Amino acid sequence: MVARAHEEDAIRRVVERLTNAFSASHDPAEAEAAVAKAHASFDDRPVREFVPVLVERKARSFLNSHPADEA
Repeated sequence: MVARAHEEDAIRRVVERLTNAFSASHDPAEAEAAVAKAHASFDDRPVREFVPVLVERKARSFLNSHPADEA
């Protein structure tokens, strides 16, 4: 339970970082959607320790490679 709360807090911080980093090119909803999609891709992984880092990398890559009108 504590690990899940820690992961959820970390994912919220990822959303904040990416929302700020991509504020000029993507609206906050697009950044949040990219994080949610990336996070969902790790749902079946039993080891959760590095999930927030991997989610941030995956979401950042998506946002970098998709202009706002494609995201």
